[in-house]
Amino acid sequence: MKKRLFYGALVAMLAINLLVGVQVYYVHGAQAGAKDDPYPNLALLSRVMELIRQDYVEGDKLSYQDLVYGALKGMVATLDPHSEFLDKRKFEELKKDTEGAFGGLGIQVTIKDNVLTVIAPQEDTPAFRAGVQAGDRIVRIDGKSTERMTLTDAVSRLRGKPGSEVTISVFRPSSNQTKDHTLKRAIIPVHSVKDLLNRQEFPLGEHDIGYIRLTQFGERTARDLEDALDKLEQQGMKGLILDLRGNPGGLLDQAVAVCEKFLPRGELVVSTEGRTETQRTEYKAKGVKPREKLPMVILVNGGSASASEIVAGCLQDLKRAIVLGEQTFGKGSVQSILPLTDGAALRLTTAKYYTPSHKVIHEKGITPDIIVTMSDEDERAIYYQRTPGGLESLDEAERERISKVRDVQLDRAYDLLKGITIFTGREKKEPSGKVAAK
Repeated sequence: MKKRLFYGALVAMLAINLLVGVQVYYVHGAQAGAKDDPYPNLALLSRVMELIRQDYVEGDKLSYQDLVYGALKGMVATLDPHSEFLDKRKFEELKKDTEGAFGGLGIQVTIKDNVLTVIAPQEDTPAFRAGVQAGDRIVRIDGKSTERMTLTDAVSRLRGKPGSEVTISVFRPSSNQTKDHTLKRAIIPVHSVKDLLNRQEFPLGEHDIGYIRLTQFGERTARDLEDALDKLEQQGMKGLILDLRGNPGGLLDQAVAVCEKFLPRGELVVSTEGRTETQRTEYKAKGVKPREKLPMVILVNGGSASASEIVAGCLQDLKRAIVLGEQTFGKGSVQSILPLTDGAALRLTTAKYYTPSHKVIHEKGITPDIIVTMSDEDERAIYYQRTPGGLESLDEAERERISKVRDVQLDRAYDLLKGITIFTGREKKEPSGKVAAK
């Protein structure tokens, strides 16, 4: 009798256990599955839209397209700062910007830590002449807060008809101060390859060391760089300083073409990787007239971004150049424009850039081989020294102070290349099979 009661209780307990387990499995399984089931989630979206139309105080003024567009903007904005839903008007503006000239201030901006941040000002532009620097935060545009402004909205407010004015409020973290600048928009110049004095003359420096600065990566950058290299080589160049400080980036194909000038054919320059096979691409050097043995130092700082980081990361990985300066910005993602059926479009981050050794650039940046820092004030002084008419625009005391500031990063680069050229020259003078004493 006791055995029968015991086994009966045991069976009952097992049955209860099984029933509870099945219920728990189905409840939790259904809840987990619901997250990835499109139908109940679409039903939820539809239900919210109907509630807004019925009960919101001004719901009668909202169309279904208004609500859907609002939902799409919010949804895409949660992905990352560079992805965005573009309605028809914004998509048309984007196409005009890429097809022709526009009036602007000469700064590239991004959303960093949820704040509209200057990547770098382009030289010889209104923002540059006003003293706007990499890392500055634009907190207001014409009095309107940028706190919840999308990147596209911010760019469209900064751009406008050449000659028109816009007021930006700039917060500088290093000084903890906010300053208003009323700037006149201008057609942004496209010269991207310059010498030390902002010209295209490219004189050879001491110890036959050449200097070239790339201010951005535009359609003519690689071609103009080739011309500059030819001029320096005709003078007997033995080493090169490639200055990418403050260069916010630009076209990917131009970054690849710049790297090709210093690499043998077939060498990997950069790769992109996304979720699909079509988003995984390798870009390799074509090896047309490469300067494979030319000693090089690349200068970078916090304003070096995107295409600049591709060049610095590639030539650093392949031991083709010494990278000197400060940690770069860390903008290494690929945005694709995906047109939609109603004239709108999706700007979507579809891949990330990787250096030849497969280091990710995005949100990491490139760490220099040799770190040499400069203060914001010293960088500003160097800008004034090299901008035509820059020193003349200052009062006498300020002019004298700024004219004495040294570009310590450039000085260090020259010292490195001087040592390399002297050492290699000494080696060549030794008899075959012998190496100069160290």
